[in-house]
Amino acid sequence: MSIGTFILVSVIKSALTLFVLLTAVAYTVWLERKVVGHMQNRWGPTRVGPFGLLQPAADGIKFLFKEDLTPPHVYKPLYIAAPVLAVVFALTSISVIPIGNWITIAGVHTPLQITDVNIGLLMILGVTSMGVYGVALAGWSSNNKYSLLGGLRASAQMVSYEISLGLSLVGVLIMSGSFSLRAIVDAQGGRFWGFIPRWNIFQGQIIGFLVYLVAAYAETNRIPFDLPEAETELVAGYHTEYSAMKFAMFFMAEYANMITVACLATLLFFGGWHGPIGGPPVFEALLPVFWFVAKVFVFLFIYIWVRGTLPRFRYDQLMAFGWKFLLPMAIANVVATAVAVAW
Repeated sequence: MSIGTFILVSVIKSALTLFVLLTAVAYTVWLERKVVGHMQNRWGPTRVGPFGLLQPAADGIKFLFKEDLTPPHVYKPLYIAAPVLAVVFALTSISVIPIGNWITIAGVHTPLQITDVNIGLLMILGVTSMGVYGVALAGWSSNNKYSLLGGLRASAQMVSYEISLGLSLVGVLIMSGSFSLRAIVDAQGGRFWGFIPRWNIFQGQIIGFLVYLVAAYAETNRIPFDLPEAETELVAGYHTEYSAMKFAMFFMAEYANMITVACLATLLFFGGWHGPIGGPPVFEALLPVFWFVAKVFVFLFIYIWVRGTLPRFRYDQLMAFGWKFLLPMAIANVVATAVAVAW
């Protein structure tokens, strides 16, 4: 492949990925409003388009044209930079996530991801960890005590739960022997006894998966771990002083992080694009993408289900749960996996 062709393919893949991700972010908000609405015996969006399907477009237009107020007491450079940082780090992490096998189009052989790096998992963990800077800087630069408390809570959650989240993945790394997301998925191909998929969740990583799932809720500031936003305590927390598109950018970052977390859970524990059943050869290229998207959708639905079911933790409960329960469980999973592999 020539340099020009490589650059063209990369640009096309980047543009398509960005379009699909932003569309998925918008309709994840719609899905959450509809699902939680039905759980609470109400309709959710119904007015704009059939079943409210045009509501995300209406919300986007509203945020674009809404008056953008900047309070006089804020520290402007960081106040403006904070939502930009949150969105950039949230969108960057999707660049190394593979959604399917290699494909050939017009003689060009390319993977179904923007770029294939051999330390993809490490890159995602680093980039998503940096996302908390957007929240922390928003809280500090707003010069508002409630916003500052929200930013500090987000920082404390990141420190507490990032350790457990990282350790929950060590078992997968021990079993696959690689930081490459594509290599991790390839290691989960095939079946036990001809019918049980060789996904990591079926190879003893159930505890690692549960620790990852809980830590991911805290990492993305979602109920029951949404203490940085806690409306009843902090009047919306770190984004209290934000309005219009800057306010929307924080939510874009949150939902993009949800999608990234769901993609990682699919790749690391549930076989990525490997499906539980095969299909006809004519769907050889599309079927892996279908299985990948279906699994990601299931995780997003679980995210929404938890939001509509569980109450918010107290902050001392949040910290105690992370350090006294989740961290020991993650360490125990690492030790058990290492012993099993060595044996």
